[in-house]
Amino acid sequence: MALMLFERQLPSVSKSHFITEVQRLEEIMLTGIPGPTFSVPSPRYMGGHVLMLDFDGVLHPESVYLLHRHGPTLMNAPGHKLFENCPLLEEVLGPYPDLRIVLSTSWVRRYRGSIQRVARRLSPGLQARVVGATYHSAMDPAEFAQAPRGMQVWSDVLRRNPEAWLALDDDYLHWPAWCREQLVRTDPMLGISEPSVLADLQTRLSAMYNRSG
Repeated sequence: MALMLFERQLPSVSKSHFITEVQRLEEIMLTGIPGPTFSVPSPRYMGGHVLMLDFDGVLHPESVYLLHRHGPTLMNAPGHKLFENCPLLEEVLGPYPDLRIVLSTSWVRRYRGSIQRVARRLSPGLQARVVGATYHSAMDPAEFAQAPRGMQVWSDVLRRNPEAWLALDDDYLHWPAWCREQLVRTDPMLGISEPSVLADLQTRLSAMYNRSG
């Protein structure tokens, strides 16, 4: 059975279209005009401190494929396993009990917006922090998939209006300039376990709480 790249498959939209759209949206942000939003109900959890969490390239290597009858499968990453970095992330978030997680991974879209089903893959401590996702089942999945990750996160931030937020993601292309300041870029193979990434995450979390505290 043919393999399908689980996190990286994109619809047939030109890269130049993406770049042009990102530039247009960045200009909108600078003018103060509302940015990209999708016609969905307001999130149940608003405000607070939020971590936008990707899975592939963050909690495990990015080479995850969707196999028929097997579901998400990690390939070409000997010695690694799915969600291997969950205990590490849980430990890092320990000093911040009020921090909530919003799932920015495309796993939610693949599972038709079922946040509960996707969150069950996480450790219990991380599951308890999950309050939503950037994708909502009421959205047009094709339209959502066409938007770069940074745009997806931006849209959720505008709807959710958190007091402070960070994003954990190995996808760093085409993020709006102001969103990049909140992005902790992870290693595609080691995720958050790469020493410099881990140190950056810890520093950013501490700074976020010091600013808002």
